[in-house]
Amino acid sequence: MIVVDDVTLKRGGEALFEHLDLTIHPGQRVGMVGRNGVGKSSLFALLRGRLQAELGEVRIPPRWRIAHLAQETHPSERRALDWAIDGDGALRRVETAIRAAEASGDNAALATLHSEFDDLHGYSAAARAAAILDGLGFAATDHDRAYREFSGGWRIRLNLAQTLMTPAELLLLDEPTNHLDLDAMLWLETHLSRFEGTLVMIAHDREFLDAVTTHTVHLETGRATLYRGNYSAFERQRGEQLTRESALARRAAQKAEHINRFVERFRAKASKARQVQSRLKALEKLQLAEPGHADSPYQFTFPNPRQISRTLVQVEDALLGYPDRPVVSCGAFRITPGARIGVLGSNGAGKTTLMRTLAGDLAPLQGEVLRGQHSTVGYFAQHQLDLLDPAAHALTHLRQRAPAALEQRQRDYLGGWGFAGEMALRATRTLSGGEKARLVLALIAWQEPALLLLDEPTNHLDIEMRHALTVALQAYEGALVIVSHDRDLLSRCVDEFWIVQNAALAEFGDDLNQYAQRIRQRQTAAPGNAESSRRDRRRDAAELRRASQPLRNALKKLERGIDSLTEQLRELEQTLANPGTYDRGGADIQALLARRGTMAAQLQAAEADWLTQQEQLDVFEGPPQSSSED
Repeated sequence: MIVVDDVTLKRGGEALFEHLDLTIHPGQRVGMVGRNGVGKSSLFALLRGRLQAELGEVRIPPRWRIAHLAQETHPSERRALDWAIDGDGALRRVETAIRAAEASGDNAALATLHSEFDDLHGYSAAARAAAILDGLGFAATDHDRAYREFSGGWRIRLNLAQTLMTPAELLLLDEPTNHLDLDAMLWLETHLSRFEGTLVMIAHDREFLDAVTTHTVHLETGRATLYRGNYSAFERQRGEQLTRESALARRAAQKAEHINRFVERFRAKASKARQVQSRLKALEKLQLAEPGHADSPYQFTFPNPRQISRTLVQVEDALLGYPDRPVVSCGAFRITPGARIGVLGSNGAGKTTLMRTLAGDLAPLQGEVLRGQHSTVGYFAQHQLDLLDPAAHALTHLRQRAPAALEQRQRDYLGGWGFAGEMALRATRTLSGGEKARLVLALIAWQEPALLLLDEPTNHLDIEMRHALTVALQAYEGALVIVSHDRDLLSRCVDEFWIVQNAALAEFGDDLNQYAQRIRQRQTAAPGNAESSRRDRRRDAAELRRASQPLRNALKKLERGIDSLTEQLRELEQTLANPGTYDRGGADIQALLARRGTMAAQLQAAEADWLTQQEQLDVFEGPPQSSSED
């Protein structure tokens, strides 16, 4: 097992960790969470031996092989497929030895080396690497392309493919989902859920963490606390702790009441549509999650537009794209106030082209895009982070957009976005990717847009900021169109989906879970799987049952608890309904009523937990498969 024993680590003369203790057991899949800057990456570096603690020690079994995801990229002429296979260093060394033995004519050595090659599954290495590349979104034609030909985000994907090809007892993944689209994330969820070693992962996507992890390590103020369960389980446990702290109890209650009011308003107008009902379920989960963020440093809103047209954008039979490359054809549609639209589609399908057209950055190649008189647009895209003046600080950027506003008002506003005190005066060049994204979002919100266009707004944002963004979008009364691989954000903020596929834009009539199931079906129906033998299908079914067994066990345990609580509550209700009960006196009656309230709350929490686990199992397994062997 991994033991971090009484570790003190300093950074810049200040202690990042003091007397840090942590134990991770073999086979655990651990999500590491905490605000930016608390030391998650530094703890990873300690586990890898790249940093040495001032005091204490880190113990990892000496025979454990460690694989980690490299974030840096360097040009290379290696083919993508070869780059992925390079992750298996032992296999590559045997291949080199085989070539040397062949050159020298050492037949005895060749026999031994070919046996080692077989033991290392060398004959299936290319097929396994190709399957990983396919899962991460690479086309078959990409396999022979040189590493240097890919952009930075795709190089990180290649690094991830190489990491997943590395035989390891300990897998360390630092933000593996940052450059993945939803299709690739769903594939990676399944792949990691079947990993039999120990996994420690930094990630900011709660749905991804929920699907993969069995334990959660929370880093805060130099301490590490290990929680049993995935991120949602950690969030509930932390919420209970925070609400017991008097300094945070009132703030937690206020935030919970804000969400409660919104959920009740939404419930009153929600139709029976699958998408709207899915959002209602997600908002009800948000109610349970809110207390866990009572100490969040982010306190901001998206101000509502002062004026807004009845139709913000109207598109009439348009062809979108570039002069030399049409991308997406659109029929007739319009965006009205209060719209909540999520745009789905695989990487490269044309989602960003659509967003740029709605923002006015691109003119349609054919057809019309009409805009209302009061339809100001707030457009967030990743390239805007690079357009910030690197020498200017957050306050300067805001002053340029609001020269007449009082400086104290500007500082208060930026403080809500995490730029309090000296942070507001730090040069943009010193900010992290997440901090730059927060600044761009803050500048957009200041403009009080009537239409928010958000293209992957959560890249580089930590979970705390993602939660705050989700809450802020609930009260916004303008229209929202969003592209994101963050399913939690989509499920809580979107009422309807559009899908870009086959070079066309269309409405998607189902909810996000159905979309995820379609992706999984498509991934399992990839070339080569269609002709699987009956034995292979049985093996796959057995692997799926094994991988989903922890979820099934958790559901059974929750069901037993729900049954027990329901029965106890029924007996208590019978007692309270008996007139003779009230002869006991006021103190006893109050105790019985208090017990009924506690048990009802426990039952509600257990039922919500059951719903979460069941939805995870549904998404993981997909729709029931036919038993036919035809």
